[in-house]
Amino acid sequence: MTPDELLKAMFRAAVDAALPALCVPAHLPPRPKGRTVIIGAGKASGAMAKALEDAWDGPLEGLVVTRYGYRVPTARLEVVEAAHPVPDEAGRKAARRILELVQGLTKDDLVLCLISGGGSALLSMPGEGISFEDKQAVNKALLKSGATISEMNTVRKHLSAIKGGRLAAAAHPARVVALMISDVPGDDPSIIASGPTVPDPSSNEDALAIIDKYAIAVPEGVRARLATAEGETPKPGDKCFANVENVMIATPQASLEAAAAIARDAGVTPVILGDSIEGESRDVALVHAAIARQCATRGQPELPPCVLISGGETTITLKGKGKGGRNTEFLLALAIALQGLPGVYALAGDTDGIDGSEDNAGAIVTPDTLARAEKAGLNPKAMLADNDPWTFFKGIGDLLVTGPTLTNVNDFRAIMIEKPLSR
Repeated sequence: MTPDELLKAMFRAAVDAALPALCVPAHLPPRPKGRTVIIGAGKASGAMAKALEDAWDGPLEGLVVTRYGYRVPTARLEVVEAAHPVPDEAGRKAARRILELVQGLTKDDLVLCLISGGGSALLSMPGEGISFEDKQAVNKALLKSGATISEMNTVRKHLSAIKGGRLAAAAHPARVVALMISDVPGDDPSIIASGPTVPDPSSNEDALAIIDKYAIAVPEGVRARLATAEGETPKPGDKCFANVENVMIATPQASLEAAAAIARDAGVTPVILGDSIEGESRDVALVHAAIARQCATRGQPELPPCVLISGGETTITLKGKGKGGRNTEFLLALAIALQGLPGVYALAGDTDGIDGSEDNAGAIVTPDTLARAEKAGLNPKAMLADNDPWTFFKGIGDLLVTGPTLTNVNDFRAIMIEKPLSR
């Protein structure tokens, strides 16, 4: 198996470990005395709904919303599509319908909530006093700011009528079981899809501090809502969470371990650097490049052949006008830092199959990446400065295109060091 083939096999293993067909059936609760209502949001929610249908032997009703292109055929549950990462009208309508579905239930009823990454943008229902256009504007600004996913979702939940535990409050006193596929560093359930069924430990003041930290200009209605107690989210200890269970059914760490097993079987030693790495994509790339060089020239922290594996969610502070996402930005910065170091290969991709807003999951770096780019007339440093990594990797034919994977456990990065090098 060639290095790039091994890296692709590891990526596939990471994705497969989080597929809903594998993860959902093992975590289903018993049938209730009353109704079973299914709701959900996220890039994996359509596939989760299908897995639930196939495994559930009782009556079902409900609605889930997923990203455009991620819907799968279902027989009993309705699956609708909406925009991600910037909300659209379809997402707002779906959120309103979901909120209506869980109202008026009794303690004998069960609400099964299917939650995965992307759910925050897909469940877009502005809180009182905020227009939908205001919420879209804030969301766009957050995406460009360089804020972490935790920071973005702290703001989002405080501007929402359904996130930050409000969905659980609406379903009370029914039993609520949320099955979650984690796409956030640390697997914090209150951050995944902005925690619609989870008590919110953050405050309006926290949301305002994040807005000010990144100098985001927000409409007056947004600041007004964040200045009132009425706009605060339900907190830990609230009675509305007494009959709520949030269950993590797939995590980035489990996917990294599945990828590590593939490497180990191929005779390559895996080194998992972490499942929750954050920071600017290009800064994270510099650290990864330094570790790879240390392995190649010093045999530390591991002798080659070895592969460095990491997950988490990096960020990009947009300053240019190019195309791409955080994984291709990481790889372009990595290639520049490695400067064609012999025997070093890398892959980075979003496990949902889409890096940013283009058609690729990520890309691949090889020892001759920069040499081939030069022949193609591409300037890697200029393209990185313009946030244009997609065009760079498209130009040398090294984009990783998988299509929608129907799951999402955040980013996957692997750097293979094929052999020791002399200093």
